[in-house]
Amino acid sequence: MRSYFEERTISSLERIRKITDNLPYYVEEFFVGIENRTTPLTRLNYAYDLRIFFDFLSRKVFRGKKDVLDISIEDLDKLAANDIELFLSYLSHYTINGKEESCTERGKSRKLATIRSFFKFFFNKGVLTANVAVKVAMPKLHDKEIVRLESDGKINEIAAIINTADTGNGLSAKQQQFHKKTRIRDVAILTLFLGTGIRISELVGLNTEDIDFNSNAFVVTRKGGNRTILYFGDEVKAALEEYLVERNGDDAVKNEPALFLSLRKKRISTREVQDLVKKYAKIVSPLKKITPHKLRSTFGTNLYKETGDIYVVADVLGHKDVNTTKKHYAAISDDIRKRAVKSVKLRDK
Repeated sequence: MRSYFEERTISSLERIRKITDNLPYYVEEFFVGIENRTTPLTRLNYAYDLRIFFDFLSRKVFRGKKDVLDISIEDLDKLAANDIELFLSYLSHYTINGKEESCTERGKSRKLATIRSFFKFFFNKGVLTANVAVKVAMPKLHDKEIVRLESDGKINEIAAIINTADTGNGLSAKQQQFHKKTRIRDVAILTLFLGTGIRISELVGLNTEDIDFNSNAFVVTRKGGNRTILYFGDEVKAALEEYLVERNGDDAVKNEPALFLSLRKKRISTREVQDLVKKYAKIVSPLKKITPHKLRSTFGTNLYKETGDIYVVADVLGHKDVNTTKKHYAAISDDIRKRAVKSVKLRDK
């Protein structure tokens, strides 16, 4: 039986092929060329970006005179930096497959990075005479405010969201009906997020065999496919044990390897996890847009406050570059420094 991540890889590859079938023939050469240094998910995102780019070229640059499949590599060689800049402007509001879309500055930056990689690939192979995309400046990215649940104010939002999942208080009558069936599972999911900081893909991909209660440890599959052992505390252990008693008592799922299951008795999807987090967070903190990733930020913040060690936080969160961690949690350093100064005693009284 294939693992969740093997199934995700196959699905990504199938979607890439479906997209490239509707793009010029040389696009496939690009994907073959970068295969050994990129993940299938990365290439899938490249495919989505290139689909938008070629649709833009057909509509705006060639004014509908050329279909996407008819755009040649020679046509690309005639593009100027101004055409790429026009593409970035176009991304502010555009239509693709009949659906209106818009990009933030980060979305534009990612798409420009894709176009740069695409042009660089064919420039290095001598197919393009110039890499005009590299002449286009990246959009300026403004620092995003870290949105997280708070636990040091009058209201402990971390405890509140777990308690809400446990009691169902604040849910509608219709939601209450589902809550009776998912209460223990939902508490376990929220507790695991807030107690370990794992990514949503890592949580969804967990199997029952990945948990070891003897050492309070579990194995996750990180970005890139690396397997890592992480540890959890007693609260997480208690929530998982209670959930597994309920889960394993159902004969209908005895052959299902997934740890967290949907009401259909199959591996829970990322969308279902996103929806359950949103459901409970909306009751606890209606003004904040809390997602699974924001629960990860909440854990990272608490871990940094407790340890003051940015390298530990980076390691636990699975950041390859500690600068990524510093960028997100540097603001908390002031609080740590203030507490540290207050703890220094000069004279006993």
